[in-house]
Amino acid sequence: MQAFTEEKRENRYKMEWTRSETLALAASHCTYCHGLGIRARRGTSTAPCNCVFRNIFRICLRRFEECADPDMALQSVTLEFTPGKDRRLSYARKSEEYVADFCCVSARNLTAAEHKLFRFHFILRADWKLCCKRLNIDRGTFFHAVYRIEQKLGRVFRELEPYALFPVDDYFSTVGRDVSPRQVQVKTFTPVRPNVPATKAA
Repeated sequence: MQAFTEEKRENRYKMEWTRSETLALAASHCTYCHGLGIRARRGTSTAPCNCVFRNIFRICLRRFEECADPDMALQSVTLEFTPGKDRRLSYARKSEEYVADFCCVSARNLTAAEHKLFRFHFILRADWKLCCKRLNIDRGTFFHAVYRIEQKLGRVFRELEPYALFPVDDYFSTVGRDVSPRQVQVKTFTPVRPNVPATKAA
């Protein structure tokens, strides 16, 4: 049963990870992937190592802290192309959008207990002593939960569609990215005209 749930969880992610990408993000001292970023699972299948996901999360967190800095609040807006037939220009405030996406995506993909720890430790910057006292957990449980949150959100930030939060340079790029819009069937309606008798001309 556990193997089935893990396989079902792996099939949710359609992105194909390459060694050239994981190699740059892997931790050189990792004892599981030995700095390669790829771990062999269930025979011949491979999957990114958890150290890759944690590194992705920490990169996104640093960018979040930069965007949430009060000195960045008066950043000028940018112009970017919107995908579509008309290719129009639109105004955007990338820093505010990144902060909002970072918080909203995290809240959607974490449980209530994980999101509470995420808010205390990563958003409010409380250390492990304050978090353990506030959440009534021990030190080991705290750090295991932190690693689990980093791994979960690191994968989500990279595999988010259509616009991922990582790489952050692609997110803040002003060049429009082509995204195939969904085809929406527009129904045509015949206007209903009331049967009003014609008035005689005076």
